[in-house]
Amino acid sequence: LPLSSQIYPIHLPRETRTRRALLICNIEFEHLSQRDGAEVDVKGMTELLEGLGYIVDIHRNLTSQGMATVMKDFADRKEHWTSDSTFLVFMSHGVRAGLCGTKSRGETTDILSLDTIYEKFNNKHCRALLGKPKLVIIQSCRGGKVGSVMVSDTADPAMPDPSSAHTIPAGLEDDAICEVHLESDFATLHSSTPDTVSWRNSKTGSIFIQRLIEQFRNHACNSDLQEIFRRVQYSFGKFPRQLPSQERTTMLRKFYLFPGC
Repeated sequence: LPLSSQIYPIHLPRETRTRRALLICNIEFEHLSQRDGAEVDVKGMTELLEGLGYIVDIHRNLTSQGMATVMKDFADRKEHWTSDSTFLVFMSHGVRAGLCGTKSRGETTDILSLDTIYEKFNNKHCRALLGKPKLVIIQSCRGGKVGSVMVSDTADPAMPDPSSAHTIPAGLEDDAICEVHLESDFATLHSSTPDTVSWRNSKTGSIFIQRLIEQFRNHACNSDLQEIFRRVQYSFGKFPRQLPSQERTTMLRKFYLFPGC
């Protein structure tokens, strides 16, 4: 196969291309803690996406039903017909079943199932994005467990003090309420592996979003999307409490945001 057939086509010149991105960020909740630092994430992601050529639709503090409605409206936008791709960015507290809406009290109330994201943008419900990359970025916890384990290289390892294994780094909070196993379709990068927390600094924002922005800025001009995702994951090699996870993907080709630049 020729190399060009392995890469998603970008048919339209930049001047007539109408890339749109959706960003939903829940910061203030009726019953859960405020996600301090999340506004920094919104600003950083918006600047990044605009730099990549997307007009960003931003929504804050929605219930699960509100999130679903906003997604449907965004999926129906006519601009997708003259776009080559979309980014769908979600930031919230998370539980086993999905993302928390603003009225959530925990695992069972006001939860947006992640399946809903893929349903709203599948080929049946969003024909305008048929055959085009749909890139999902999720900053949330997927459970309450710390992602690291204590490992020893000795033949007879002494058990570490469990309290020392789970101390929280200074200045970081987690977005957890519970635990999860998720399935997804498109090209998704989740901030953590199943069952584990994602860390956020109340002043500088989420570690995952910070590192994602850095890797896109450094490599979007010469690397395909999944290579950038891998670089984000690699950047967590020395931060064992959290590891971003590429979810099940249906990307058939490589996606370059700036082909030939």
